[in-house]
Amino acid sequence: MTPDKVAEQPRTPGVSQTDVVVEGIRRLIIDGRLRPGDRLPVEKDLAAALGVSRNPLREGVRALSMMGVLETRQGDGTYVTGLEPSMLLAPIGFVVDLQHGSGTTHVHSVRRILETEAAASAAQRIGSADLEAAAELLRHNATELALGEPNHETVIENDIAFHRIIAEAAGNPVLTALIDALGGRTMRDRLRRSITQPGADETAHREHLSILAALTAHDPDRARTRMSAHLFTVEDYLLEQSVVDEDM
Repeated sequence: MTPDKVAEQPRTPGVSQTDVVVEGIRRLIIDGRLRPGDRLPVEKDLAAALGVSRNPLREGVRALSMMGVLETRQGDGTYVTGLEPSMLLAPIGFVVDLQHGSGTTHVHSVRRILETEAAASAAQRIGSADLEAAAELLRHNATELALGEPNHETVIENDIAFHRIIAEAAGNPVLTALIDALGGRTMRDRLRRSITQPGADETAHREHLSILAALTAHDPDRARTRMSAHLFTVEDYLLEQSVVDEDM
């Protein structure tokens, strides 16, 4: 993109110069004047086109970089990223990490809705390689759970990978990115449950086996129902735990 193609952006009273930069670059991308992989005009030209000074321009670029919209390459300028959903939605995970108490339960409820439909969609699309990968993860967990003192973190890591296979098999990158963004906090709560609630790992393992069976049968209704039942089990624990935490 050449600097002369950058249209000067209208100024709105009361809006900071940094906001003008963010909105201006966002508009250029939406209008197709900046595309994924394009290099931004040099700082001086872009600042002049947007009607801002260089410091607010840099702040706006930093903000958009944190959002996954831009990336600055040392010595080579600033570029629009590929704008993949996984990058653009990742900051949601930061917001999720700040949730606690009832907020965690609300996050998990949204995760349940998304993963339930992801399982149904995956059942119609999943291939043999993904089914085998999912089965292998559950075999590893079965071996771990048979030990006298299983490694809870290993079990949880395999659980995360199992759920990720299903999310990716659904074939919707936006859905996959949302599930990944929401999963961090709920998986930490799952680890807490694993350590403090006897039999929790074994229950989750049986539920995962039933989900895998539905996926293997390519039965979307059963996959949806079994994923929902599995995540309601976790949600019930979170609800009970939030009551305990409030009483402490």
